[in-house]
Amino acid sequence: MPSPESSPADQPQTLDLDPGVIIERLDSWVDGAVRLLPNIVVAIVVFVIFIGLAALAKRLVIGQGARRSRHNLGEVLGGFVKWVVMVLGFLLAATIVVPTLNPGDLIAGLGVSSIAIGFAFKDILQNWLAGLLILLRQPFNINDQIEIDGYEGTVERIETRATIIRTYDGQNVVMPNSNVYTNAVLVKTAHNKRRSQYDVGIGYGDDIDVACQAIRTALADIDEVQAEPAAEAFAWDLAASWTTIRVRWWTDSRRADVVRVQSQVIRAIKKALDDAHIDMPYPTQVTLWHDQTEAVEGDRSRQREGWPADPDNPSQPRWKAEARERATPPHD
Repeated sequence: MPSPESSPADQPQTLDLDPGVIIERLDSWVDGAVRLLPNIVVAIVVFVIFIGLAALAKRLVIGQGARRSRHNLGEVLGGFVKWVVMVLGFLLAATIVVPTLNPGDLIAGLGVSSIAIGFAFKDILQNWLAGLLILLRQPFNINDQIEIDGYEGTVERIETRATIIRTYDGQNVVMPNSNVYTNAVLVKTAHNKRRSQYDVGIGYGDDIDVACQAIRTALADIDEVQAEPAAEAFAWDLAASWTTIRVRWWTDSRRADVVRVQSQVIRAIKKALDDAHIDMPYPTQVTLWHDQTEAVEGDRSRQREGWPADPDNPSQPRWKAEARERATPPHD
């Protein structure tokens, strides 16, 4: 039997088309597909069943999270469990179609590829893991008001990639979970009460104790100012033109309550100090004019530095004093 190399039909450096070989190869593929058809049908059924199980597992996890008031965590874990079940179903269906396929070998074969995939999706995986840790450890909750990286607002939801924060002026901040997890977060509604403060200036001639008592009495009449701890007012600083009194009070920790009560507090302080005839002075500045033409310029013991002239010792311009000295004869 002649070898393929010596076949006269096989011409070197020419394109050989043998319809018989093509038909034979297609026939073998069709025969293989027919033999695998029962396995393919079973694999499809198994995969569909696993899709249903994945959806059911997601619903169960979400339901457990809702019962524990952790709905956001339930959604994230439910989505993760769903994909794990679907991957397992795909691997099982693949082994049914190709019985010689070993899932362990398939996973091992993906080892090198998984490294490249890991680098490519590093940020996505990092944000997903950070979001999961945030939901598990709960440094803050949905509807908490937080401040992070210069942004302040209400936490709307925590997704697999980012935390959505609604600012007080109605805008959304999409903050990557990795940033939230690694940066300092100020949780402003972590407690039911929050302390606010405001500095008030009174004149140096006014009584500090009377002013502080008037302020405390005024704040006690505001219903939304917490009675415990009581509002405080005490001397804080001696400024250039006034004595500073620092006023502190407690309210509910929500931003709307803090802003509304602060407006009421400022109005009450102003009215209370007006009723007590206590001055709230403007900044005062004294300007002294320096006449550099005086004869005593440079003499610190005689220079007026802007104060009114002494009627018993009036000053005069330098030129006049020098002219008088020249006109006065010297004494023997």
